[in-house]
Amino acid sequence: MEAGRSFLRTSPLPWAPKRTLPRRFDLALPHIVRASSSSSTEKRYRGPKPTKDWVADWVSKNDDLVRSLPIYVGGVSLLAVLFNRTLSGIAPVADASSSQSRADLLTLGLAVTNILAGLVDPEGIECQIVNPDLPNPVVSELLWFWQSLSDVTCCRSLVIVYNSSCIIQLGFAAESLKSDRKPASVDASKLVQGSLYHGVMKSGAQSYLANLSLYPGKSELPFLPSNTQAAILQPLGEKGIAVIGGDTIRGFTTSDQAWISLIGEKLDATLAKYLDNLPFAMLDRV
Repeated sequence: MEAGRSFLRTSPLPWAPKRTLPRRFDLALPHIVRASSSSSTEKRYRGPKPTKDWVADWVSKNDDLVRSLPIYVGGVSLLAVLFNRTLSGIAPVADASSSQSRADLLTLGLAVTNILAGLVDPEGIECQIVNPDLPNPVVSELLWFWQSLSDVTCCRSLVIVYNSSCIIQLGFAAESLKSDRKPASVDASKLVQGSLYHGVMKSGAQSYLANLSLYPGKSELPFLPSNTQAAILQPLGEKGIAVIGGDTIRGFTTSDQAWISLIGEKLDATLAKYLDNLPFAMLDRV
């Protein structure tokens, strides 16, 4: 018994200190946060809610009134200037040295401009021609592209030709030569043989015709309304092209052109994915 006690006193048990990981390893450990299902259902998103644009809604519902509004404003302004000049006792002959005469001339010019702006009505026939054989994903993306273009830019016409066939024609189009109040059809084979198409396909870059009336190649786009002021030719890979017509000279800004180029690349990927395996005759029925 005494021997056992002496053994315990003289022979200590081996002891190994607990090792701790360096601090740098603790920082590298991933932190996992688990969301509670009950808390996620109880808490709702309280971010900003979309607001309704009352002005845009009113304009869309009273389109005819808004279009004729410049005529009324210009007419009232013209009568007001003439009435004011009659009551003020100023000679009816304009005098360049008189500040009142110069102001009246400026006001008359603005009034006439308003009247002429109200008389200008968009020419062409509004149409929405989509190839019925197109897959639904392609149709959805093309319609989204058109809706975005018409909302944020001066675009009023859109024609897309792919594999030498017109697959979609939206917006305003020129009136048919038969004068039957129908839009002019797009002759895709004639378009792809023109210099505009070959120039865009050769360069592989977007072509912006800021003032369409100054370009001889306007005759290659007979399907656009006669009052189309600007056009963008956007290549869609090596097989397609998008013709975008606008109603304002130099109306497409630099950001518009860059955005259209990016969307063109996306459309190229979508069209190549769904349309390359379709028969040519199927794409030719628009």
